[in-house]
Amino acid sequence: MLAAAPAPPFPPPQVGAVSDRLIPGPPGAPDLHVRCYLPARTPARGATGAAPEPRPTVVFFHGGGWSLCSVDTHDATARGLCRAAGAAVVSVDYRLAPEDPFPAAVDDAYAAVLWAAAHRGELGGEGGPLVVAGDSSGGNLAAVSALTARDQDGPPLALQVLIYPSLDGRDRSGSDDSTEYGSSFLTVVHGRWFREQYLGAYLRAGGDPTDARVSPLLAPDLTGLPPAVVVTAGHDPLCAEGRAYAARLRDAAVPVTEGHFPAMFHGFFGFPALLADARAAQETVREAIVSTVGGRKNSGKAGGRAG
Repeated sequence: MLAAAPAPPFPPPQVGAVSDRLIPGPPGAPDLHVRCYLPARTPARGATGAAPEPRPTVVFFHGGGWSLCSVDTHDATARGLCRAAGAAVVSVDYRLAPEDPFPAAVDDAYAAVLWAAAHRGELGGEGGPLVVAGDSSGGNLAAVSALTARDQDGPPLALQVLIYPSLDGRDRSGSDDSTEYGSSFLTVVHGRWFREQYLGAYLRAGGDPTDARVSPLLAPDLTGLPPAVVVTAGHDPLCAEGRAYAARLRDAAVPVTEGHFPAMFHGFFGFPALLADARAAQETVREAIVSTVGGRKNSGKAGGRAG
């Protein structure tokens, strides 16, 4: 269905350069396909005569329940981040379930973070901030990558961007989204199916759904993580866990910028040409990424509440 869908009627955001690459995957795994987006060239020196600061490098993980989508389906989103924030964006085609269930996507995601950290120079971000970002299941991978980088003394991350992230892998089969969330692009039933594809084999083998690599919301310690932007939508089964994670991060003294959009649905971030709230959410993310340059901090204030 995704392959057969018509192209969107809006032209994709224009960027300076786009290239597809194969990078080393995690040990014992295949090479990993990434798509690199570079912004248009900027003047060599600013108005003050000083050389511009290194651009941010954003490692982006697409959504799709760890089972669907690709760098192609999220091409416009990656382009938008690149253009708006003046950032190099590395969009990651991690392995998908059920053929490659957990922890394949987690391992691929962190391998991409390590590669991007080591190759910022060729992406124009030598010495610049490193950011992880993702939507839905990709938001899960961004959050897990931030935890992994902290726990394994990995590259310092300046920011984690979590767009309606999936953060709690426990079984919620008793939930009913029909009254709490109304009509939604993502339902609890969809979530159960995605969970089975991604975690089914792991759980049947005795795996723990509360493991932080599955459920970052349940990680025992969130101190020392990078500042976060958390975008949530009111008509989304993942709304409560996204907001709960933002609260837990604040309790752990992690700066948080929260953009909550009560009238929106899961997936709204990808429709800036149609939705004012999507444009507001993208501006919240853009501002946070730009603020990483030069060591400027996020405000930590609550974000948009349009609608």
